[in-house]
Amino acid sequence: MGSEYPSKPMSLYATIWDASTWATSGGRFKADYKYAPFVAEFKDLALDGCPLEAVQQVASAAEELDCSDSHARLAAADYSTISRKQRYAMRRFRQRYLYYSYCYDTLRYPIPPPECVIDPMEKERFKDTGRLKFGGSHRSPKRRSKRRSRARVVPVIVEDPDM
Repeated sequence: MGSEYPSKPMSLYATIWDASTWATSGGRFKADYKYAPFVAEFKDLALDGCPLEAVQQVASAAEELDCSDSHARLAAADYSTISRKQRYAMRRFRQRYLYYSYCYDTLRYPIPPPECVIDPMEKERFKDTGRLKFGGSHRSPKRRSKRRSRARVVPVIVEDPDM
């Protein structure tokens, strides 16, 4: 990503889904399911939270009671909020390296997904495709090689009048 990834704990949500109809040159390259199952691997993953029944979308009353201590502990943890300095660092990181956001991709998502928090100032930087308006890439512009201009040697023939 061009910088160190934040070292503070974060939440994690991962899915593996088939986007081959739109994400691979307009569907030219399909997912090859002969390589299934697809596996995601996380290194040094530490989870801190409250276990819920995997099938349920909402916690039951008993689980809510069991989790009340967890909620209080998590809310008091140093990583539950970020400082002003950390917020500034994250904003600066996004300005330097974020070149696409599905939250601002109004062609694909006319109504932003529920997890998106739209920042009007940040939105101004993106086209309706979710890509940056200027530059379009997170990469640094290529530097032109600074060749030293070599003096052209032009042969000059001087005729000697004595000859």
